[in-house]
Amino acid sequence: MLSAAHRLTDSDGFRRTVRSGRRAGSSTMVVHLWVDAEVPSGPARVGFTVSKAVGDAATRNRVKRRLRHLTREHLLTLEALPGRAALVVRALPPAAEASYADLGSDLARSLSKVIPA
Repeated sequence: MLSAAHRLTDSDGFRRTVRSGRRAGSSTMVVHLWVDAEVPSGPARVGFTVSKAVGDAATRNRVKRRLRHLTREHLLTLEALPGRAALVVRALPPAAEASYADLGSDLARSLSKVIPA
């Protein structure tokens, strides 16, 4: 579980991140990263979007739990960015059939594309 400080919960935060952030995708997910360089660094905030196209409620919740756990491993990398970072992970329908290891490698590869060098 992510702590409350690391959760992206407001719709404005989701909208800003998806529309203005950098984007990278894989076969199982699309990752959007937005960094507000004007705000002093703070906790990175993460939000998840898993639509009904992924599956029924039990499947969507399983995918969300897996993504939440995998994302926790990358929070230190996100918090090292200058400014305050917001990350939105959008699961695609193939995420329902993907293994935990496949989701982890897709997330790591997508994050490496959107995190500025």
